[in-house]
Amino acid sequence: MLADILAAATPSVIPSAVAVIAVDGEIADAAAAGELVRYTDHDGTLAPTRPPARRDSVFDLASVSKLFTTAVILSLVSQDRLDLDAPVAAWLPDHYGDRTHITLRHLLTHTAGLQPTHRVDGVPPADRLDTILATPITSPVGGPYLYTDVGMITVGRIAEVAGGAPLDTLVRDLVTTPLGLLDTGYRRIGAPPSHDPARIAKTECHRAIGEVHDETAHSLGGVAGHAGVFSTADDLIRFGEALRLGLLPLTDEMTREHPVQDAAFRHGLGVRIGDPGIVGPLTDAYGHSGFTGTSLVVDPAHKLTVVLLTNAVHPVRGRPGIRELREAVSAEALRIVSRP
Repeated sequence: MLADILAAATPSVIPSAVAVIAVDGEIADAAAAGELVRYTDHDGTLAPTRPPARRDSVFDLASVSKLFTTAVILSLVSQDRLDLDAPVAAWLPDHYGDRTHITLRHLLTHTAGLQPTHRVDGVPPADRLDTILATPITSPVGGPYLYTDVGMITVGRIAEVAGGAPLDTLVRDLVTTPLGLLDTGYRRIGAPPSHDPARIAKTECHRAIGEVHDETAHSLGGVAGHAGVFSTADDLIRFGEALRLGLLPLTDEMTREHPVQDAAFRHGLGVRIGDPGIVGPLTDAYGHSGFTGTSLVVDPAHKLTVVLLTNAVHPVRGRPGIRELREAVSAEALRIVSRP
């Protein structure tokens, strides 16, 4: 059972977690474990007040945010406001005018040749996005596969140019509001809290509760194409079900396999297919993971949607066991759907 799996990992692997498994849209199992704020410092000093994780707890999705950016892009494509195979220079002429062979499809499959990251903490705030968009090409365009946050930040900016609105507004208007995801969205740095702080899982101790963990997203004010979305497990289940049922524009294009060289898994647009780090035995499932210990897995063949939300980087990053926890949750989903 999910409760046993999460309990065994708490707090050695994760301070807190929520997991939900849906079979054909119905919740088959759900559990919450641990404490949303367990530590006060990087040395592991216990906090005087440690709110328990609940099913409606809010977590930083980290790179699972990339799926929401992709959904926005495909919505704009369906409205003929974007073209996946047109040069990115059409929307970013100042930064891609001399790189006309790069397309949105390259960016969404991580084959644009961009380096993985581009930290801008020391760059003046007004220049940070321009600095990232000017990141040089360091690998051949078209492959091999090179996972990059820079590419998805660029995708988010393209969405803003084509959509005529900030990315958080586009995610709200094109994705979360139509799907009824009331607890899902970006949290801008310095903005009033959109949730009760007692519901929000803390990441590393140097971040305030509700501030995005990712350094680059934080430097960009909390809204970026690669990270920054916060959500609950039930909202993320609904999002996964919308993908499984094709309720979002161009879902088939998003989830079909695209040729990608030298990747450890197959790839769609913004989604990983059969990524062993998250799908476990669900070998044909697709989805994404996040550095904070989050994952969304959708398996159409088994009519499964599986969500794991954690704050594994609290109080420090790099503790072992999160991959094994993801695999155990996916294995439990397969066990549920396979039982007589």
